[in-house]
Amino acid sequence: MSGPTAPDAKLLSREELLRRYGRPRHQRVVFTNGCFDLLHRGHVAYLDAARALGDVLVVGVNTDASVRRLKGAGRPLLPEGDRTYVLAGLACVDAVTLFEEDTPRELVAALLPDVLVKGGDYPLASIVGRKEVEGAGGAVVVIPYVKGVSTTGLIERIRSGR
Repeated sequence: MSGPTAPDAKLLSREELLRRYGRPRHQRVVFTNGCFDLLHRGHVAYLDAARALGDVLVVGVNTDASVRRLKGAGRPLLPEGDRTYVLAGLACVDAVTLFEEDTPRELVAALLPDVLVKGGDYPLASIVGRKEVEGAGGAVVVIPYVKGVSTTGLIERIRSGR
């Protein structure tokens, strides 16, 4: 695929991300993050809802090493290059960047998005980066969780042959 919306054009280093979308800026930047292993309907609905909250949607993606530390030796199922490429291929996603840390706190603190978004399976008080974003005048939004759709559930279905 080629052209200005090619997925590779949306894959940014942290430095490039901050050059394009850091402060000061004239766009309302929305940020979310996750592993995004085996992209499914719940992910797409969540990302589309997040994008509707601003002008630009930036997605932080855990590196393979970070996913292994968080989810265990069998994860991720897909390598970071595949996970970021698929996310960048979505029309609602404007930029994708990797982060090596277990949480996106450093990335969120550097970007200071106008809106920080997480799914409904995260209580507001536990959202990493909330303090930094709210301290800079931004908002934190929890998008309702799509029931019955999860990567863990999908993996279990595949393994069981259901």
